[in-house]
Amino acid sequence: MRLRQLSIDGAWEVTPRQHDDSRGTFLEWYRFDRIAGEVGHPMRLAQANLSVSKRGVVRGIHFADVPPGQAKYVTCVRGAVLDVVVDLRVGSPTYGVWESVRLDDNDRRALYVSEGLGHGFCALTEGAMVCYLCSDTYNPRSERRVHPHDPQLAIDWRLETTELSPADEAAPSLIEARASGILPEFAACRAFTGDRRAGTDDRL
Repeated sequence: MRLRQLSIDGAWEVTPRQHDDSRGTFLEWYRFDRIAGEVGHPMRLAQANLSVSKRGVVRGIHFADVPPGQAKYVTCVRGAVLDVVVDLRVGSPTYGVWESVRLDDNDRRALYVSEGLGHGFCALTEGAMVCYLCSDTYNPRSERRVHPHDPQLAIDWRLETTELSPADEAAPSLIEARASGILPEFAACRAFTGDRRAGTDDRL
């Protein structure tokens, strides 16, 4: 398993080692010790999600209030998606920057997304199946969104036509989200993950 930190602090691309033989393929797609070694603390596993999406569906950009936040470990087990991380943390050196990683059932990469970062993906194939491990359970009161087609972000989703949920279609732009005060603060996110590194978060 190889981990590569993206240009955005708090996001890692994970490439597993695949073992192929006459029976098929075996791999470790998640290792808590390897992730903890890079991130600085174990990932608390509180919920696992699975989505199946038509080609052209965009899900995101989603994030949660920090605290509690919601770190995610994401992989695509069928088909292919363009997975996107956006730095929404006010005060971050890479605020407003996005980076994408192709996740598919060939290379079987995964993406770790820390608390406070925005996350979304576009299904590049029909019936793309994505699995998420989450550090906290879903809480609709702390769930937030930024519009995935915000021209300020200018995310290249690789497809000309995309489909959004009504909630994502109604999401604010980055400027509107910041003006409304819903974006996380970089310092608060760093303090929160620092508590987890120090073992002072009582949810660990």
